[in-house]
Parts: sequence; structure tokens; C-alpha cells
Amino acid sequence: MSHSASSIATLIDHTLLRPEATHADILQLCREALENNFASVCINAYWVPLVAAELTGSEVKVCTVVGFPLGATSTEAKVAETEAALRAGAQEIDMVQNIGALRGDERETVEEEIALVAAVCHRAGAIVKVILENSLLAGDQKVTACLLAKDAGADFVKTSTGFSSSGATVDDVKLMRRTVGPEMGVKASGGIRTLDDLLKMLDAGATRIGASAGVKIIQAARAAESGN
Repeated sequence: MSHSASSIATLIDHTLLRPEATHADILQLCREALENNFASVCINAYWVPLVAAELTGSEVKVCTVVGFPLGATSTEAKVAETEAALRAGAQEIDMVQNIGALRGDERETVEEEIALVAAVCHRAGAIVKVILENSLLAGDQKVTACLLAKDAGADFVKTSTGFSSSGATVDDVKLMRRTVGPEMGVKASGGIRTLDDLLKMLDAGATRIGASAGVKIIQAARAAESGN
């Protein structure tokens, strides 16, 4: 499957979630996203107002994280975080599911929490991606997590936070795509650092890529296009 550099750019969530990121770092992230026409800028919630102001009038979306990175905050806290982020200008919410509840087969808890966050997002015209944190789940748990997120009305399932023991794998993306079917979004995130990494994820069924190396990846894609 052939992917142009410009089409690849529109699939990348340009991401900086490190706690030590500064105001200057976030401004640079926004500049890079605007220059390359990335899908979104994905940052911690503190930076949402700044990013929303920087991206005003562009097609680049403001994406932030909720319950990050452990997924173990209360449902009430996740809903409040989501509401606050949307008020501040977020258009996409990447929430971490309750990983412990999922592993303990507390399916109703997991689904209800996602449904509450999804409802808040959809009322505001925003989308929600559910981070499964696959490195902490067995295969059948990944399937269950995908199905619960889908049933709860989430727009995407996402592989990883990038803060656990490992990130996205081709096998996980294939499993997620098979489980949710052709319509729902699948975001691969965590450890995607090269054009080759990205293309493998797209071919496995990902429709969005979370990466901090987006600029390097697009430069490689442009070089490949021009034959350099």
C-alpha cells in the first residue's frame, strides 16, 4: 500500500507528554504541527489553552489525555478532567481505561466509565480514544477491552500510553482491527520512531499514529517520494 508524505502527516498525533516539557517546547510542537499539517497536537491538559490558541484557525486538532498514564483515577475525576479539557479547547480526548478493573473482569465498571467520558466528548463535538495499555493485558483481555470500548461508544481504541513497559506492536494493531471491525478508529502509539515503523502500523490496520518523532518521519517520507 502506497502512502504519500502529505497523507501520512494527516494521520499523526504530534505528541509531547513528558512531564518536563516547557512552554517553549509546546510552542515548537505547535509550529511543527502547523508546518506539517499533522492531525493533532497531543499534550498534557495544562497546555490545552496554549495549544488551542496557537492552533486557532487551522485544521490541526487539540488532543489531550485523561486518567493518564495509569488509568487508576476515579471515574468522577476522569469525567471532570474531560469536561475541563473540553472547556479549555480540547477537541480529542485520549483516556486511559481502568486497567486493573479490566484485568479483574469488572466489565461493567470499565464500560460505564468509557461511556460517561464518551458522552461528555460527543456532546461537545469531540472524539474519544481509549488507551488499552496492551503491554499489561493478555490477548483475551485486549479483545474484551476493544469490545467494551466499542460498546461504550468510543471513537478509537489506542494501543499504549508510551509510559508502560512497551508500546505499539503490529500484532496488537492487527488484533484490535480484527476485533473492532472496519469502521472504528485504531490508534497505534508508543515506540513509533521511523517511517518503516509507521507504515507497518498502517498496513496492520491503524488509522491514527501517536508519535513524538513525527517531523523525522515526515522528512523520511518526503525524501522517499523525491527519490533521495
